[in-house]
Amino acid sequence: MNKKLRKKYTKTLKRKKREIKKRLERKQWEEQPQPMFTARNIHYEIAEKTQAINCGGIGAIHQMVLKSGLVHEINRQVKLLKSHIPYHESDHVLNIAYNVLCGNIRLEDIELNRQDTGYLNAIGAQRIPDPTTAGDFTRRFKKADILRLMECINTARIRVWKESRKDSMEEALIDVDGTIAKTYGECKEGIDVSYKGIWGYAPLVISLGNTKEVLYLVNRPGNRPSHDGCVEWIDRAIGLVKRYAKRVCIRGDTDFSLTGNFDRWSEQADFVFGMNAHAVLERRAGELSKESWKEIRRKPKYTVKTNERKRPERVKERIVEERGYKNICLEEEHVGEFAYRPVKCEKRYRVVVVRKTLRVERGQMRLFDDVRYFFYITTLSDIPAEEVVELANGRCNQENVVEQLKNGVNAMKMPVRDLESNWAYMVITALAWNIKAWFGMLMPDKARGTQVVKMEFRRFLNTLILLPCQIIKTGRKILYRVLGYNDWLQDFFATWERIRKLKICMRG
Repeated sequence: MNKKLRKKYTKTLKRKKREIKKRLERKQWEEQPQPMFTARNIHYEIAEKTQAINCGGIGAIHQMVLKSGLVHEINRQVKLLKSHIPYHESDHVLNIAYNVLCGNIRLEDIELNRQDTGYLNAIGAQRIPDPTTAGDFTRRFKKADILRLMECINTARIRVWKESRKDSMEEALIDVDGTIAKTYGECKEGIDVSYKGIWGYAPLVISLGNTKEVLYLVNRPGNRPSHDGCVEWIDRAIGLVKRYAKRVCIRGDTDFSLTGNFDRWSEQADFVFGMNAHAVLERRAGELSKESWKEIRRKPKYTVKTNERKRPERVKERIVEERGYKNICLEEEHVGEFAYRPVKCEKRYRVVVVRKTLRVERGQMRLFDDVRYFFYITTLSDIPAEEVVELANGRCNQENVVEQLKNGVNAMKMPVRDLESNWAYMVITALAWNIKAWFGMLMPDKARGTQVVKMEFRRFLNTLILLPCQIIKTGRKILYRVLGYNDWLQDFFATWERIRKLKICMRG
């Protein structure tokens, strides 16, 4: 984009910002004779030639995907089609991922894009696969094909990391957890009943805590424990992030404390895992001297920038007290540590123990005090014990990633036939979540980019993707003319400028 045009849209953005600021400025209103929503004489007509779409951000996303080399990698490594009449493998993958990025929820919603001439022109496609064809494409996948697809995404991911910041990541946090994906289907191959009595699948999610990206996503029958088969995928995740990060740390709950792998993992990375409070650990904790314990002072979740508000009444606690339910309240927390060698290990590791003193009440009557221990085993020896606890607790943020996979991009709807086809669908739709993180990492304003990385998926769509745009297709270019305004547009254009200047890694 030339300087003259850049100056023009910068000037336009400033003008629109002034206009909306003036319109929304606070003032003392007088009593209004009628409601604010006054539109009455509304008419509709259909445009004869003008084309527009409501997902104008998709153009910048598509250019970012092309520049990352993802299209070329998929077509080079994922061989599922004997002939390309007329679609390539990358067309099918992007068709499903872009369906999610356009704000759609179901596989059937692809038909909405398929019948939208403006959308087809916006992405430069003569036509796109229909929902049935898209579902058939997922059924072509076997485990080896899904693995190749995830490695294609990871190859593009490394390129985005290198473009987003020139220095390597100081410490990469690999979070691992399992979840339950419920399905109401009765004929889906590979489903089973979980320990909670829920029919469905049990996906394994391995994500990067720094950027909330999903590194590996594995589908499993619903009766599998959280840690089942996780070792292979943790090893792959370590190998992936070690190519870019100076230091790697694995985090997981007690299910992933697989002591038989500790010695091998400690050669490649650090780790912090929860440990079940068995008799040996509780005895060791009880033997610690009084001087060994240090009180934990939890950091506040946020800093109050204005005057601190009066705390509202805790309604739940009042109801529990009124109805005489048993209530467990935290009195204080202390942290200690000791060295410990698990039975299956040759090395000794640092065990950090949190001692929680609890007050058990019923109504307004104090019944007794209780002491519980929580254990964390780690290779980290250069940080205080309370920081180890904070780092381990930070893994809980992965629950938000899992929630966004389930209800943000709807990757765990399980809309197709069997375990492997639903696995492929999960990986492709999770690509939309990863693309959100990539866009945030490429944003020139790092503070705003960090906000994008942390955003819920729906907010990302509403602020940066669902931009109403007129589509003007000429012989040499496709012009997106933005018709609306929000305060993220300046960051959107800045990111677009950066993407536009990137060299394309491979031509698809």
